[in-house]
Amino acid sequence: MTKKSSMEMSSACWMSVWKKASRFAILSGGMVFLCIDQTTAAEAAPLKITPEDLRIEGDLGSFKATWDVKHPKPNLMLATLTIESPEASTPPALDVKWKVPAIDIAGAWVSDYGKAKLDHERTRIESRAVQRAPLLMYLSQGDRNRFTVALSDALRPVMLRGGIKEEDACLYMTLHLFKEKHPMLKKYQVTLRFDTRPAPYYSILRDTAQWWAAQENYKPAPVPESARVPVYSTWYSYHQNLDPDQIVEECRIGGQLGLGGVIIDDGWQTLDASRGYAYTGDWKPERIPDMKGFVDRIHALGQKFMIWYSVPMAGEHSKIMKRFKGKTLSYHNGFQAYILDPRYPEVREYLIGVYESAVRDWGLDGLKLDFIGMFAPDAKTILTAEDGRDYASVDQAVDRLMTDVMARLRVLKPDIAIEFRQPYNGPLMRKYGNMLRAVDCPNCGPVNRKHIVDLRLIADDTAVHSDMIMWHPDEPVESAALQILNILFSVPQISVRLPEISEDHRKMVGFWMHYWKENRAVLLDGEFQPVAPAQNYPMVIGRTAEKCIAAVYQDLVVSPGANAPAQIDVVNGKPGGGGVVVRFSEAFGKAEVSIYNTQGERISQRQQTIGVGAEVWNVPPSGLLQIRRVTPK
Repeated sequence: MTKKSSMEMSSACWMSVWKKASRFAILSGGMVFLCIDQTTAAEAAPLKITPEDLRIEGDLGSFKATWDVKHPKPNLMLATLTIESPEASTPPALDVKWKVPAIDIAGAWVSDYGKAKLDHERTRIESRAVQRAPLLMYLSQGDRNRFTVALSDALRPVMLRGGIKEEDACLYMTLHLFKEKHPMLKKYQVTLRFDTRPAPYYSILRDTAQWWAAQENYKPAPVPESARVPVYSTWYSYHQNLDPDQIVEECRIGGQLGLGGVIIDDGWQTLDASRGYAYTGDWKPERIPDMKGFVDRIHALGQKFMIWYSVPMAGEHSKIMKRFKGKTLSYHNGFQAYILDPRYPEVREYLIGVYESAVRDWGLDGLKLDFIGMFAPDAKTILTAEDGRDYASVDQAVDRLMTDVMARLRVLKPDIAIEFRQPYNGPLMRKYGNMLRAVDCPNCGPVNRKHIVDLRLIADDTAVHSDMIMWHPDEPVESAALQILNILFSVPQISVRLPEISEDHRKMVGFWMHYWKENRAVLLDGEFQPVAPAQNYPMVIGRTAEKCIAAVYQDLVVSPGANAPAQIDVVNGKPGGGGVVVRFSEAFGKAEVSIYNTQGERISQRQQTIGVGAEVWNVPPSGLLQIRRVTPK
């Protein structure tokens, strides 16, 4: 075979692969654009799991284990495990094990923001009421579900883990129950939801979130309008050095730019500015004595007012620590604070009373409740309901506390807003609060995007907020805009000193906040389609019947698919900007195409007829492409 014929055959072979692949390159002006298509030429058959595949390991002692299995839909199995003892006993540490062949496995998804989605060789997720979600998903090459297991019990501490065994290329998975000390019980029941339906991964995660929400005692809290409005946050811009006059000015400017409220973070309750928690727990507004007057000033601007609380902490120098001496779970040396024990009814009543008084006396619209993940037993915790404790389980006491907080505050203010941040984002957290915020990642737009998408995939209609965005005042406006573009599919929180940023920055913020508010129904409520989780979601799409918004953060091709809506927006979130490619599988028809820079200035507008195939438009960095059909197809 000649060298030439070999090259020709190789070229023909790769052209065949190019045509069939779910990810392929389009060359335009010397650039390579990766096209990610959710369909594959030959999708692998769904993986199979049967009751016979489930194996229990561990010494059951006086407990007896039984299974009840249902198949509500094809490739969906609900396996309910019951363990029961004639007398109350300490439940034994148990493992439930199973395996499936690792066919078409390209990644794993868990709700832990620190876990890489690409690495599925060894994956695990630990969860409890206030930490993450009990779910493990394996993804296909085409970002479709291959195998998902979720637990009905999101309250108690559990671990799910899985990994590849080299000898047989199978995925071996284990559910660990009662690895931590647990109070005595007579009966325990948990349902394992095995889902192998071949569907986009995001639709399976949404279905799982809705399954949790339908369970008794898991119903999510209502989401008020105030939880769906961009807000100003004082944390990055002021930390504990809060001044009401300055913050009122921030809100005045923020209101002009499209913000609708403020979250007063740590610092309002103490004159100590060391960023520690030694004085936390008394919750008297030392730094802002006239809190009611401060709230009134913000309300006069037509905006909402929320303040921060560290729920579990009683600082070593706080007055309340004397009252609750001996009623703590642990001491945190780095924070110089004790962690209160919610199993004591007087601890719960004190905390709820603090929040009720603040909402009633100051006229607050919401609370930012922090650090609840620190409510956890350690090896020395006595897990009995005695000596003044009315719960043996810390997790059950936390559930009672947070359930009562929401219920009693809604009596005072039915549309109360309650925020929690990652990793306090499991199924029960949607009952305790109605705002879930991405974990802290200051000045890190792509990381913020990843955390937001992770949250949204299992939050369903609970409002998901960005971590507070910030940038240096001297940042080029297009670069500063990337902080906003990366968080478009969440409710924005902004934490820069607005009086100190340039006019160009203000115009940019105003444009994108106006765009966000105008398109909130698509960005928050449309079908949510984050692409390529193993690559940290380099393209995110929101879609309704009328409009599609795609934000691209790498050189990817936007494919509206069949029955493309009449309005298509592409947000150019790629560092450096450059060409934006949209591939039409059907003739789109006559369209008006507009391109805007990041300050909202229209730099071009023309009409063109768009047929089948790829179109390339030069969109400036952090700019916007808008395509509007002007005649029916």
